[in-house]
Amino acid sequence: MKPVCLVIGAGAGIGGSVGKRFAAEGYHSVLCRRSDQQGLNSLVADIQAQGGDASGYLLNVVNEGVIEKLIATVEQDIGPIEVVIFNLGAQIGDRDLQDTSYKAFERCWHIATFSLFRTASVVCPLMVERGKGSIIVTSATAAVRGNAGQHAHAAAMGARRMLCQSLNAEFGPKGLHIAHVLVDGAVDAPDTLGKMLGEEQFKALRETRGMQNDGLILPEKVADTYLHLAQQHRSTWTHELDIRSFTDLAWWNHLDYKNQL
Repeated sequence: MKPVCLVIGAGAGIGGSVGKRFAAEGYHSVLCRRSDQQGLNSLVADIQAQGGDASGYLLNVVNEGVIEKLIATVEQDIGPIEVVIFNLGAQIGDRDLQDTSYKAFERCWHIATFSLFRTASVVCPLMVERGKGSIIVTSATAAVRGNAGQHAHAAAMGARRMLCQSLNAEFGPKGLHIAHVLVDGAVDAPDTLGKMLGEEQFKALRETRGMQNDGLILPEKVADTYLHLAQQHRSTWTHELDIRSFTDLAWWNHLDYKNQL
């Protein structure tokens, strides 16, 4: 029975690339996304065609009990969850305070923070019993710096970061590695940045900063980094990491960041 890498948020960017990378290393990748059954099936088929093992599940994490049921099913039917990649975003775009509804604010928190808490509540005791396990959490610059129009997103991501720190404090001494990864730049991902910018603007961005220019964060290279994190020796665990392209300054050093996209 192979160890399982559970990817919550397995889209066409970082999550899907991570699933492929871990499957190539001998894990059974369990891939979860909120929608797009066809895309999920295609991702699973791609992994299997390369000789890897993968399963796909549609998962809306805001629904009661679905995370807990999924973890129980995976543990019983597929194998022990050794690595969790928590890759859910909670970006709702720029909204002034008056345009940020209570419902939108709460939904961001549910997706970004409460669903991670629920995941950890179930999977951490299982990992402790086995004496090992990794939870790698994809995050954003909003976790460390709020910006105008990002009230819901920044609050949710900041809480996510603090949750990772408290999980580390409790479970690090018990053999569990929790890594909080700040993705501090634009990712070459059609299902996130591509949708946010629109097809034409995303294409132009790729042509000017992406591809051979290496000015956009490449999901497959993030996957390499995540695999390294999961395999680190416990004497040198990385607990927080900031990823950005070599051409980028940190977002908070850019007064005109949005105009660069």
